[in-house]
Amino acid sequence: MNPIDLFLAELTEGTGISTDAWAADASLDATVPHWRFECTGAEAIAAELSGWYDAAITIEGAVRRPIPGGEAVELDLAWVEDGVPHAAHQVHLFTVDAGRISRDTVFCGGRWSAALLAEMEAARAQ
Repeated sequence: MNPIDLFLAELTEGTGISTDAWAADASLDATVPHWRFECTGAEAIAAELSGWYDAAITIEGAVRRPIPGGEAVELDLAWVEDGVPHAAHQVHLFTVDAGRISRDTVFCGGRWSAALLAEMEAARAQ
């Protein structure tokens, strides 16, 4: 299976992210609200992303574009956390080498609760 397809399948399951799609020395460079961090190694990346994707997630939209050496994937995600609907918008810039993800540069707008989603929808309607 394509490593990006595997990552997306694991993301939706809500049981965590395995090391299967990642090169042993892969790197993650993540920009999230008010923070940027990096980690290296399949185990460290799997542990970090398992914290992000710890609930069953629906991919409500995905745009996949080939880029040199990999793929850009834009995602609209939805899930329920403690009974409250949430959503997120992310872009992953994946580099793939020898059938494994060797780098993921990710940009995430944050985790939006139902209340914040309603506020954004009201602002969009104006």
